[in-house]
Amino acid sequence: MNKTASICIIGSELTKGIIGDKHSQLISQELYKLNISVNQIIIVNDDGSIEKVLESWLDDNDLIIVTGGLGPTSDDLTRSAIAKVANVNLVKNKEAYDDLYKRVQDRIHGANYSQVYIPDGFSVLRNPNGTAAGFYGNIKKSNRNPLIVSMPGPPRELKPMFFDQVLPYLKNYVGYSEKQSVELSTFLICESKLEEACSSLAKKDISWGTRFQDDRISLFVTGNDSANFIESLRKLIGKELVVDGNETALNMLINILKENNLTISCAESCTGGLCAKLLTDNGGSSSFFEGGVVSYSNKIKNKVLNVKADTLEKYGAVSKETVIEMAENTLSLLDTDVAFSISGIAGPTGGTPEKPVGTVWFGFSSKNAKSQAVKLNFSVKTRFSIRNRAAVAAFLLTCLYLNEYSLLDIINGWEYI
Repeated sequence: MNKTASICIIGSELTKGIIGDKHSQLISQELYKLNISVNQIIIVNDDGSIEKVLESWLDDNDLIIVTGGLGPTSDDLTRSAIAKVANVNLVKNKEAYDDLYKRVQDRIHGANYSQVYIPDGFSVLRNPNGTAAGFYGNIKKSNRNPLIVSMPGPPRELKPMFFDQVLPYLKNYVGYSEKQSVELSTFLICESKLEEACSSLAKKDISWGTRFQDDRISLFVTGNDSANFIESLRKLIGKELVVDGNETALNMLINILKENNLTISCAESCTGGLCAKLLTDNGGSSSFFEGGVVSYSNKIKNKVLNVKADTLEKYGAVSKETVIEMAENTLSLLDTDVAFSISGIAGPTGGTPEKPVGTVWFGFSSKNAKSQAVKLNFSVKTRFSIRNRAAVAAFLLTCLYLNEYSLLDIINGWEYI
């Protein structure tokens, strides 16, 4: 018999229409895969309304998932509401306290102190990305004895907690068994196009699922003929855009740089320093990253990067000639082993029939190889998506450039981006 569930999303920003709810779609999709049927999805204010909602669900659900309302302020009432419904006290949890103390030290004794209290008898869900621990436990006063799971609302905290801790627990809780699946990381392709590509190759014994992430889409393939399916998918959308395992383009590039003791620099226009930011997000990046130049205007391209005025006037900022000079001059200016450059039209304005929004040129220069430049035309049209994809593409293409591939030959097969 299938299990049943209901989902409660808490947040005044949601009920006021300031932001949209994406949590319930994500959670319900994953529950469906576990043969858990979702009865209801409700959005409520941060005003204690959750208590009445939970009371009404106790006899009709095997699982109740709550997101939001775990902050340190007085209107974050989820902990106390769940404790009341479960008929237990809120108690200081040592694991939650120790984790939070490592993050904020003595500041824990301020408003954050309330976040180390969870309903008595419940278990902690650790939160390495924020201050609010999640928790789960059964409400025993109901005949159904439902499991309730409470997670923080911010996506950067909820998503890893849900996928890394809650889903594995739920699979065991409901006795779910799945066929062995192959995990892949796909780059630069949007979900709808990836679904289209997979559907065009589908066979009876093949199934797949996806998990959207900021810089890639994780693809999970199941079936006896999964190897042939994956090979066909790589041929269709580009083998460089489908890699084994849970991988990022950034880590792939960093690994190559470290393994070969290489240094890198970059010159960015439309990405506005995003690549430099990502390359330096983790400690130890000074061992391979020397620096970057955000040459957003033509004046900076000319005055700082020494891109010829004639080049900019004749070919424009978004051109093969400009990105080649940007990359070569950055290599010389910052004295690194390799350099890449980016110049494109991120929109929403600035596009032309010859260079529409989504047009991005990439340049690459090295002390040991001939410079190369390639153009990609991204089908996504939002500024955020174009900039993010441009950064991912720069990392992927730099990996290929360092491995001495002809970039122009490779991108000819990237038709789904």
